[in-house]
Amino acid sequence: MILVTGATGFLGKAVLKHLLADNQAWRVAVAVRKAGQQWPEKVLPRVMGDLESYTDWSVALDDVFAVVHCAARVHVMNDAAIDPLAEFRRINVQGTLNLARQAATAGVRRFIFISSIKVNGESTQRGSPFFADGICAPLDPYGVSKMEAEQGLRDISAQTGMEVVIIRPPLVYGPGVKANFAAMMRWLKRGIPLPLGAIHNQRSLVALDNLVDLIVTCLSHPAAANQTFLVSDGEDLSTTQLLRRMGNALGKPARLIPVPASVLKLGAALVRKPELAQRLCGSLQVDISKTRELLGWRPPVSVDEGLRRAAEGYLRETVV
Repeated sequence: MILVTGATGFLGKAVLKHLLADNQAWRVAVAVRKAGQQWPEKVLPRVMGDLESYTDWSVALDDVFAVVHCAARVHVMNDAAIDPLAEFRRINVQGTLNLARQAATAGVRRFIFISSIKVNGESTQRGSPFFADGICAPLDPYGVSKMEAEQGLRDISAQTGMEVVIIRPPLVYGPGVKANFAAMMRWLKRGIPLPLGAIHNQRSLVALDNLVDLIVTCLSHPAAANQTFLVSDGEDLSTTQLLRRMGNALGKPARLIPVPASVLKLGAALVRKPELAQRLCGSLQVDISKTRELLGWRPPVSVDEGLRRAAEGYLRETVV
């Protein structure tokens, strides 16, 4: 039995769908906050409430050999919490480690933790990517909470023998994606001119199906035990390239104005949004050579195919 947490979320739903379609015919349980939701016949829902430091997971962990932990307090742009770090720690650290300790006690053999590239940091110099076993330098509360959860999981693994696998994805896109990526598709679909035609950064992304494929690979691959992996599509793009290829996927060629990155950065600084310029103009690259070599893994979906699937999902949702 595999237990999936966060099974109603963007990633969790995709993991569940893949497991149910897999030829290995996995038995799957999902941890849900409350009863009432409809699930496929092969799925066993186990009502657990919220992910907290005091949650009793004994029912959910019965007969489970692996946990895929997708549930988390996710990164938000304008956090309204009085103490964001405390809130992230409460769920992402204390809630996760409570689950992991109980999983180890229940005899779970492998615990897969979906972390974030923010553990490594927010940006890289072009051509100098992050590495899986490189220095951790999180800069925001979300990244700090993921790093602390990773550290706690490694301690639990050392104390109990439960195998822990940590996966740090960069930006994940695919059918149902929200936030900035969905906004980008909305701008392109409407034909809005964008001042992003001269950006020469390099950013790693990962298609939802590629991330799910790696997660499922890590469920049973012996070399995945107690390792940390970075994941991407294997092809880095500039913001300009991404917009053009996303426009092609949507059937709406991008209307891009070639404004220099330096001008965009100055404008963002003037309106006190330097983080916006960093996301649009800065680089963030990851090296997946460890993932490739240790697991023999290759991204099964190309960037253009991943963008096509994301576009199809967006167009389905926006049909009136």
